[in-house]
Amino acid sequence: MTAQDPKAFQNYSEANPNFNASLSDRYRLDKILEFAAWTATFFGLAMLVILLITVFRDGLFRLNWSFITSYPSRNPSAAGILSPLVGSIWLLITVALVSFPLGVGAGIYLEEYASDNWLTRFVDINIANLAAVPSIIYGLLGLQLFVRWMFPITNGRSVLAGALTLSLLILPVIIIATREALRTVPDSIRQAGYALGATKWQVIRIQVFPLALPGILTGTILALSRAIGETASLITIGALTFIAFVPELSLKGLQSPFTALPIQIYNWVSRPQPEFHTNAAAAIIVLMILLLLMNTTAIVLRNKFQKARG
Repeated sequence: MTAQDPKAFQNYSEANPNFNASLSDRYRLDKILEFAAWTATFFGLAMLVILLITVFRDGLFRLNWSFITSYPSRNPSAAGILSPLVGSIWLLITVALVSFPLGVGAGIYLEEYASDNWLTRFVDINIANLAAVPSIIYGLLGLQLFVRWMFPITNGRSVLAGALTLSLLILPVIIIATREALRTVPDSIRQAGYALGATKWQVIRIQVFPLALPGILTGTILALSRAIGETASLITIGALTFIAFVPELSLKGLQSPFTALPIQIYNWVSRPQPEFHTNAAAAIIVLMILLLLMNTTAIVLRNKFQKARG
């Protein structure tokens, strides 16, 4: 009896009444699970819509050019987000410069070069586990490693220390995304390159990597989106909650104190005055716009390289 033989299926079901009852129970359970899944989806979307409406209602009227170009202040009407916004952008650029080559390089090595042995499998398991570790654990690691041990290089609680900590946070995600993107490239392309006399590195650099690049870029930008919204790890390493200056956009600026939008939002939300809560809502809108721009960039780059691939 096969699914392509309806007559045999009907004869079998008529000869076995218990089979029909069991099949009916399974269909009923399937409907229940489908309803539960739709309910959970709509509930999550409804909560998200309510949150967005609340944030835009509270902060949209506060959002103006003066708010973006002013420094934080104890006076809520004069406070702005210039220093945390620049700090977030500074962090984002530094994290990208550190995490992208390390993550992509590690992913290429593990997927294309590393042999299948117990050490590789051990590394694979730990990378998957590290992707789910809470961010505050990375903050504690960054506090000890980058703030205390590497003080002569990072100058303690600086932009560089924060960027290195966030890079550790997203490295497992970039490595996993890189490996998954490389697996989508057919092995026939690799074999064709070897047949033409190319070396392994030439095949990867010229054939495999360009085809996997859309997936790698998408995974990297989504990982950076997670990094830019992190608060716990930055608080742990000692990011400041009030800075009335902008870090220099230079190598020297990497060693300067910093703050970021999530830190500033956390600071304003913790204050009792409603005016600061309004400022926090406006800062949340700016942070969401920054995240949307990053996600849009990921989509545009993916589509561009997919067209080039086609």
